[in-house]
Amino acid sequence: MDGNGRWAQQQGLLRTLGHREGSESVRRAVRTCRRLGVDALTLYAFSEQNWERPQIEVDALMHLLEEFLVSEREELLARGIRLRSIGRRHRLPDRVRDVLESVMQDTKDCERMTLTLALSYGGREEIADAAREIARRAATGELDPDNVDVRSFGNVLPSMENGPVDLLIRTSGELRLSNFLLWSTAYAELYFTDRLWPDFAEADLFEAIGAYQMRDRRFGRIASAATNELRALAALVGGGLHA
Repeated sequence: MDGNGRWAQQQGLLRTLGHREGSESVRRAVRTCRRLGVDALTLYAFSEQNWERPQIEVDALMHLLEEFLVSEREELLARGIRLRSIGRRHRLPDRVRDVLESVMQDTKDCERMTLTLALSYGGREEIADAAREIARRAATGELDPDNVDVRSFGNVLPSMENGPVDLLIRTSGELRLSNFLLWSTAYAELYFTDRLWPDFAEADLFEAIGAYQMRDRRFGRIASAATNELRALAALVGGGLHA
């Protein structure tokens, strides 16, 4: 969800007001995804690197997060949306972490959609934390190192609880992942838009999903049409050999 600051600057406003406007886009996106039947939505709300921003901006973002959690609690429950988070949330201010954990507890039995907030999150950091946990288990004898594979490693990653990412949307014209869900986006379809996040509307989400629906997801394999061609070729070759 990129572009809040630039949106504010274009409007001649403080960057913090851009973040506030961006929170309205969050509400629109969550409601639309729930209505469309999306099973899981993950929002990159605050990165591990965002702590390096000016303190006044960090404080404003934390306040907005707390405000969002308080105001959306009832709607999440009413719409059957389970809230969870990934990232090093021990770094969050106590008041924010308390509210976050309270809402997560209140919505834990909701089953219509899972909304994951990536908070103090970094893809590299998540992978490093997982490697550390696997090393710990191996050192204590809980895990045989020879049994570590892609599946078992993924099981240690909190972001993989919802499975691999199908569609990743990046706003504001930036053409990079910025350390987001590096493991689970291995075969994700990537969609980039110039739209700044505060301007990202329902129609933009529909356009992104429409583009996704036109993709041919092969996961390293070949398309079905190519498979049929190979089978026909193999039949011809086989026939020639038998002759």
